[in-house]
Amino acid sequence: MAASAKSQIDKLRDEIRRHEHLYYVLDAPEISDADYDRLMLELRRLEQANPALVTPDSPTQRVGGKPKEGFAKVPHSRPMLSLDNAYNEEELRDWDRRVHELAGSVKVDYVCELKMDGLSLALWYRDAKLARGVTRGDGTIGEEVTTNVRTIKSVPLAVNGKTKLPSDFEVRGEVIMPIASFRRMNADREQQGLSTFANPRNAAAGTIRTLEPNIVAQRRLDYFAYFALDPSGADLFDRHSDALDALAAAGFKVNPHREVAKDVDAILKFIHRWEEKRETLPYEIDGIVVKVNSVALHRKLGFTGKAPRWAIAYKYAARAGETILEDVLIQVGRTGKLTPVAALKPVPIGGTTVSRATLHNQDEIERLGVKIGDWVVVERGGDVIPKITKVLDDAKHPRGKKKFVFPERCPVCGGHVVRAESEADHRCINAACPAKVRESILHYASRGVMNIEGMGESLVDQLADAKLVKTVADIYDLTAAKLLSLERIGQKTADNLLAQIGRTKQAPLDRVIMGLGIRFVGERTAQFLAEHFGSLDAIMNAEEAELLDVQEVGPRIAASIREFFDEKKNRELVERLRKAGLRFTAEKKVRGTQLAGKTFVITGTLPNFSRDQAKPLIEDAGGKVSGSVSKKTDFVLAGEEAGSKLDKAKELGLPVIDEPQLKKMIGA
Repeated sequence: MAASAKSQIDKLRDEIRRHEHLYYVLDAPEISDADYDRLMLELRRLEQANPALVTPDSPTQRVGGKPKEGFAKVPHSRPMLSLDNAYNEEELRDWDRRVHELAGSVKVDYVCELKMDGLSLALWYRDAKLARGVTRGDGTIGEEVTTNVRTIKSVPLAVNGKTKLPSDFEVRGEVIMPIASFRRMNADREQQGLSTFANPRNAAAGTIRTLEPNIVAQRRLDYFAYFALDPSGADLFDRHSDALDALAAAGFKVNPHREVAKDVDAILKFIHRWEEKRETLPYEIDGIVVKVNSVALHRKLGFTGKAPRWAIAYKYAARAGETILEDVLIQVGRTGKLTPVAALKPVPIGGTTVSRATLHNQDEIERLGVKIGDWVVVERGGDVIPKITKVLDDAKHPRGKKKFVFPERCPVCGGHVVRAESEADHRCINAACPAKVRESILHYASRGVMNIEGMGESLVDQLADAKLVKTVADIYDLTAAKLLSLERIGQKTADNLLAQIGRTKQAPLDRVIMGLGIRFVGERTAQFLAEHFGSLDAIMNAEEAELLDVQEVGPRIAASIREFFDEKKNRELVERLRKAGLRFTAEKKVRGTQLAGKTFVITGTLPNFSRDQAKPLIEDAGGKVSGSVSKKTDFVLAGEEAGSKLDKAKELGLPVIDEPQLKKMIGA
């Protein structure tokens, strides 16, 4: 039986790896997401029944536990240097001339590649399996982020045996965040009341150093390979173009938009062609990388103090144009945020016609001093959408007269629009606003809230498009007949989904509170609210002063809760959920005051408690647990193998306690 199970598992793994390569590397899927999920589910079932057969390179092992204490420092096999830049044809020709002068009589050809706007990452493979992922760092020493790298589906956990690569080798490449992933992540962060990232590159850099692999997996990073080295850092192939072909054959994602160029004129044709076509790409590029193809010439040309002489980055200029701001429109996002959008007289910029640009918020409009009718400079740089960077004011460009004023009512639903004193954005606070329907339902059905399996993006889109759901309360009006009217929904799927929805009626009050999507109210705050008030009615009717008595509820959260329940449409939503049979009460819990106002950081391994067990002990005594050490930390609870957090605590002179001391403090 063990031999039979191993055969089944090996066959499933090979099939899943093939489909991952088709989907994430070649962008040519052969099966639906649902069929892929079924394969993964079957593999997990077999591995759970045969734990001895689980291997680190199994597709089920991509998301692991978070690092104990940050990321270890790792020296690179050879320095990861930056490139010198060329900004125009003259500078590129000067570089080409210098290359030929140093090469002498040796024939020179080049490889042109898109310069992806991400961050460099080295992957170490041992016995053909992924062993380490290391960031660029300072170029000499990077940080090991292997647990996060394993979640990137375009990174092979193991390479096939038919490759031209040896069993031990290193790959260097670029981690990026595709534009679609960037937009989705920023929308999620807005929903949670968090700051958004300015561009995909910053988002990718912040994500790869996140201490939670689950979060990294959700953000859907991508990886493109461009160097193949041996463990000492030496090139594995005589020509760079051969290295790219070998990496692609081994299963790595190599950018298909590459070209061997015989001279600088061919390079320039490639540069100009992709400057016009860059808008068609699903990711950001900011130029073209040109490398001498011969690795022997790499060694001959050598390096300057900070960059190789055999490569250069041609940087595209920021794309800009001048036009008239004809109007300011309001766009309501999935989180209720009102974004002013400039309606422009169409202007060609960077190979495309631009008629819309973001104005971000009221602060940005005031900073620019822009009025309707103004002549403005519109720029397309590293951002995903165009933006206005300047208002023109001279004899050729007369100023506009009409000042834009934000509406007091949502243009989509008529709900109240508010702007907190400490915030830049205006928001619609109606939870049932049609513009927010998809996001609110996805949030409600997510694993951390109601955990409705099967209610993912595809189904929610279908439900919204068919107008079967307009608010989260409409979920409870779904029937088998309604679900069967949708594409790819059979009787079994419909029955399972309705059973999942019915189960949510037993969810505790804190999950119901989270499901409402009140801004700034996450899992912990919802739990504290439920335990403090004991019912949703009490929370709805509580004054801000009463809300401030709840642990970790400050003025901003209290105002947001009050603001939410003051909206008539939100109270109507709550009443519909009540009629659906959801649980609106909870057992009140009185927390102790022994540790009131004190912030703790837990590090290392405790003798009797896991961190997840120690955390509620501290919170039940009125304390707060933070993930990082700062001057605001009152105590560091340290166990064995405590790492950098303990070092920082000592550096700051903070009190360090052990488990027995914690027990004494809380009287346990």
